[in-house]
Amino acid sequence: MYFILFAVFAYCMGSVNFAIVFLRLMGKQDPRNGFSGNPGATNVYRQAGLPAAALVLLFDIGRAVAVSAAAMYIFPAPAVAWSALALLAGNRYPCFHGFSGGKGVANYLGFSAVIVPAAALVSCAAWAAVFWLARRPFAGSFAMVAILSGASILKWKDSPLAVGGAVVAALFIVFNHRANVAEVFSGNNRK
Repeated sequence: MYFILFAVFAYCMGSVNFAIVFLRLMGKQDPRNGFSGNPGATNVYRQAGLPAAALVLLFDIGRAVAVSAAAMYIFPAPAVAWSALALLAGNRYPCFHGFSGGKGVANYLGFSAVIVPAAALVSCAAWAAVFWLARRPFAGSFAMVAILSGASILKWKDSPLAVGGAVVAALFIVFNHRANVAEVFSGNNRK
């Protein structure tokens, strides 16, 4: 019962999309209406510049750190792992923003930073390297998610339920990027 309540809490926390909120406060258009249409830090950078994107990223990561720390304090590993999915679901399908949200990468980074901090640092370097090579943010995101989920799986290798939660969370993020993958295979250059 407590886990269900916490999952609802994590979903609601994820449902606050800081990209939408901050751009609205700045008098700018909804980030879902420009460039990639994704209300995340990368699209905020395209629409409002680096300081606004950094602020969105900081808030997204900070929120996820808070949810992860609370989950780790209250629950055993399996419930922690599945709490990440609730947070990501809120970010992707936010009840406060018409169920149209982001892809969850910054939230997964923040959530995982509490669980596997060294992997979080490595994943940031991997994101930058892959982005530099591929010039596609989602490619860097895939590298980041692979490292974070891999490290979580190794940490929780003795708990099949926790491993399952880490795998499903990673697959959810990959699923959220399916349009990006399709664009690459169709030859579209939108990033």
